[in-house]
Amino acid sequence: MSSKLLTGPAVEPLSLDEAKTFLRVEHSDDDQVIGALIASARMHVEAQAKIALITQSWRMVFDCWPHHGRIVVRPGPLKALSAVRVYDIDGNPHIVDTQAFVPNFGASSLAFMPWALPAAGRIAAGIELDVSVGFGEAAADVPEPLRQAIRLLVAHWYENRGLIGTANVAAMLPASFAALIASYRVLSL
Repeated sequence: MSSKLLTGPAVEPLSLDEAKTFLRVEHSDDDQVIGALIASARMHVEAQAKIALITQSWRMVFDCWPHHGRIVVRPGPLKALSAVRVYDIDGNPHIVDTQAFVPNFGASSLAFMPWALPAAGRIAAGIELDVSVGFGEAAADVPEPLRQAIRLLVAHWYENRGLIGTANVAAMLPASFAALIASYRVLSL
């Protein structure tokens, strides 16, 4: 399985003004840098936790249907299944009714009966599922511990701009970062 981002978040979970207030920055000279740090911190939190913070659209691609009839959606949390396509041997897409899937939003998964769905005709990448994931459309929808993790990363990276990539201890992530995202992390088994 592979996943591809189709539509990124419309907003960041932390505004420029919120970040500047947290950093105690009163000038606008570093607005572009701080904005880039916010986006980078969001992506870092999402990568570490294997979740999407603000609603995003992703395409999941499979070679065949899992035999056990369950697809775990990553990144999560699952908001909606919007489209399912199965490609025939000639590479033509065939739409599959999304009603054939039962979403489990708490587990961020989709259940289905694999024998009731058309098999992919292509040997690779024969099945595509388009999903919406994330906590919501607005920054306020993101749980506060995850927003705080972003604040800490932005502050740390802003204060240690010249040290990132070196062996200096100051360049390491703040110790509280892992604790803030721990309960939201999706573990791979």
